[in-house]
Amino acid sequence: MRFITPKNALEGHGKPVPGTSDIVHDYSITCEKCKKALTTDELENELHVCPYCRYHFRINARQRIHMIADADTFTEHEKELSPSNLLGFPGYDEKLRAARLKSAEQDSTVCGECEIGGSKAAIFAMDPFFMMGSMGSVTGEKISRTFERALSANLPVVGFAVSGGARMQEGMVSLMQMAKTSGAVKRHSDGGNLFVCVLTDPTTGGVTASFAMEADIILAEPYAMIGFAGPRVIEQTIRKITFECMSCSYPYNMTFVPTNSIYWPHSCPFCCWRKYITAILWKRDCNRYHYISLWKKINSE
Repeated sequence: MRFITPKNALEGHGKPVPGTSDIVHDYSITCEKCKKALTTDELENELHVCPYCRYHFRINARQRIHMIADADTFTEHEKELSPSNLLGFPGYDEKLRAARLKSAEQDSTVCGECEIGGSKAAIFAMDPFFMMGSMGSVTGEKISRTFERALSANLPVVGFAVSGGARMQEGMVSLMQMAKTSGAVKRHSDGGNLFVCVLTDPTTGGVTASFAMEADIILAEPYAMIGFAGPRVIEQTIRKITFECMSCSYPYNMTFVPTNSIYWPHSCPFCCWRKYITAILWKRDCNRYHYISLWKKINSE
């Protein structure tokens, strides 16, 4: 057993939290929002969502694909692609090795094809545990190939965006991925195909400025950080604290908008819990939205 102690000012000053214990078992996880202790089995049953306050924990790319794809239908593409230190950036090789060990992935994005509710779809999911899902040359290439393959097969694309932005260790090469992925999205759209993007925590920087905001339908998980610049960058720039902690409601400004608000209705039309995403995309018991089945019906007419 171990004792939970505050790590910084945002986690309190050692005051007891009602309904929680100071002693937590090693197999438990403390919710970042309500501070309650949760077992790993409890989290897995709830799709890594706190059953008390509905805080959405970050999960990896394969967990997201497993949640939405029909059983044994996912086929991965471009698995062999791996980033390299093209510019000889100091320390980048070490960061890549550490990211591969932490995430068990070769890059920050997993791409492929699967079936959702019996309908084929192209899918990609970004991994927050690989350098916070930052977009480098390989990430841009894999996402672009996903849209090109979907265009040739006339398939919808479902994407899960999570990123800190363009990968600075690759310089201008990473910034060019914004134009590359945007062009692929445009060609896919011109072919009459559907693109649904789910914004998760965090979706910022060059990913927000490119393909993540170019989808036909944009969904978002509750309390996901979505914007171009994150709160730390803004605070360092204007020398003023403008944000509360991640688990609270954020004050509105022109750069950052919380997904549980209505300040950005056209860019983020629907904020949904994790367990409802599959129903929103396909299942017939969802009365309001079933985008893939609707798109399929329109294309067949």
